[in-house]
Parts: sequence; structure tokens; C-alpha cells
Amino acid sequence: MDTFDSITKGDAIVKKFPNVGSIISQILPFIYVAAGLLLLVTLIMGGITLMTAAGDANKMKQGYGQITAGLIGFIIIFVSFFIAQIIQIALGVKFL
Repeated sequence: MDTFDSITKGDAIVKKFPNVGSIISQILPFIYVAAGLLLLVTLIMGGITLMTAAGDANKMKQGYGQITAGLIGFIIIFVSFFIAQIIQIALGVKFL
């Protein structure tokens, strides 16, 4: 048992991420940035689809669907940030 303790105490990863909260706090900013970039790309693609629809109802529906899906996905990520804030306050665990 002493060997395992000495290995884990000296491990750089264990020192950097001593608990799950520290792992989450390192990952979440990247997730939020990626969600924002995906929203931008989805909105641009939906807009291009709408502009190139040329009155075709199916392509217009597809473009509006892309825009709607991007906005709904971003809202889910945005709400998750506030849920994470509430969990921090309720449980007293800092991970953002």
C-alpha cells in the first residue's frame, strides 16, 4: 500500500487534478468556447442555405432548421453554465 501512495503522491497529474472539480474547471471553458464557435458556424451555414434556397421550400425549411438547431444547442450549453453555478453554490464545490 505504501508503494501505491508514493506513486500517486508524486504523480504530476494527481497534483494538477486532485479532485473531479478541478478536472471540470479545466474542461468547461473550452466547452463554452467550442459551443460559441459551433453556434457561429451553424448560423452561417443556415444563412447560406437560406440565401441559396432560391425559393425552394425544402431548402428554406432546412436552413431554418439549421439555425433553430444551433440556437437550441447554444441555449442548452448556456443554461448548463447557470446550472453549474447553482450546483457550486448549493454544494460548496468550486469548479468554474
